[in-house]
Amino acid sequence: MTAPSEQSQDAAVARIEEEAVRITQELIRIDSTNYGDGTGPGEREAAEYVVGLLREVGLEPTYLESEPGRASVVVRVEGSDRARPGLIIHGHLDVVPADAADWSVDPFSGEIRDGMIWGRGAVDMKDMDGMILANLRHLARTGTKPPRDVVFAFFADEEAGSTLGAHWVATHHPELFEGCTEAISEVGGYSITLPERGTGRPVRAYLLQTAEKGFAWIRIRAAGRAGHGSVPNDENAIVRLARAIDRIDAHEWPAEYVASVRTLFDSITELTGVERDDANIEAFLPLLGGARQFVSGTLRDSANLTMLTAGYKNNVIPGSAEAAIDCRFLPGHQDLMLETIRELAGEHVELIVDQLGIPLDAPRSGPFVDAMREAILAEDPGAHLLPYCLSAGTDNKALKRLGIDGYGFAPLQLPADLDFAPLFHGIDERVPVEGVKFGARVLRRLIETC
Repeated sequence: MTAPSEQSQDAAVARIEEEAVRITQELIRIDSTNYGDGTGPGEREAAEYVVGLLREVGLEPTYLESEPGRASVVVRVEGSDRARPGLIIHGHLDVVPADAADWSVDPFSGEIRDGMIWGRGAVDMKDMDGMILANLRHLARTGTKPPRDVVFAFFADEEAGSTLGAHWVATHHPELFEGCTEAISEVGGYSITLPERGTGRPVRAYLLQTAEKGFAWIRIRAAGRAGHGSVPNDENAIVRLARAIDRIDAHEWPAEYVASVRTLFDSITELTGVERDDANIEAFLPLLGGARQFVSGTLRDSANLTMLTAGYKNNVIPGSAEAAIDCRFLPGHQDLMLETIRELAGEHVELIVDQLGIPLDAPRSGPFVDAMREAILAEDPGAHLLPYCLSAGTDNKALKRLGIDGYGFAPLQLPADLDFAPLFHGIDERVPVEGVKFGARVLRRLIETC
């Protein structure tokens, strides 16, 4: 077989880049909002779009619905050495809600403006879906075999804890991932820009997500005495709930640096020469640029109030009141966190655990990490790949139940001044066009060499 010419290689890469951008836009235009309460359009339309793209190039993916409209898509590409453990590359098709009144553009437009693709899902994570699909179509068109089996998956329901997506697929169809030991997905592989030690020149570091916090989505329910709004009431459920909320919000969770965080901080010190003072860590965090919020969320456990439910009429004191809390905990902290919340909630307040997600910690070195580093360096010579811990969670939690180590590696080369972390679930979510093209090239190299 004749090796492809440099010209044909360039044309193939250009096509992958173009498709990654176009598919990202087209996926954004499909409203796959996940409200987390069983309402919304679901992922069916987006999943059917994915199936169409794959069938167009001769692939026959597995289409699965955990419930009507809650759709996931999985396809396996055989590698040249099937004795080697396989790799999973996965994304999710759902997005969080977006209120168009708050946005500068229609959040489901996929518009390109100022060199950016705008819309809900642009970074979370239809850009990665686009990069994956462009490379998958390239493999199918060219008959290219990766070194080992690669399973490509597009899951439902990640934004509501993956119950109807990755967890359901892993439980009911584990055979789809048979033989796989590693996986990559979202919220890692993006760049920050650091001042180089000695010169002050900008140098890029790409953050590989090797760990992520666990989560507990809980409710606290205060009980009280219902009654007329005109009558004094010293057992008001809303007041009891408010006091519990105040105690939980005021609680200072102690700082603890897990291994991936310490490694990141030590690496940044080595690259920049800037020493950190753990007693004044806030002076060090600005070096992290667009990753600052993600990293600051991994320095301690956290509990954020997210929803309130109480009452039904102005002149009626309700007998109960509820608040929802998003708890995120470091490895080994689950029991301590729940116990602390129970104590802070106090008397007459019940704690209800709706959903738990395990923390993750994958190896920070080894052949696969080396392959990701080499794929980055091939496209950005002189850059660095640094491990970090994510404050949020991903579908890698579901795959860990099958013994699969998951990484966040959705590569993006970002402008130094882009405040990246707030774009996730934020207003005016957007991703650089050139960043998507860069990521598509890096993924191609990784798939063909790992």
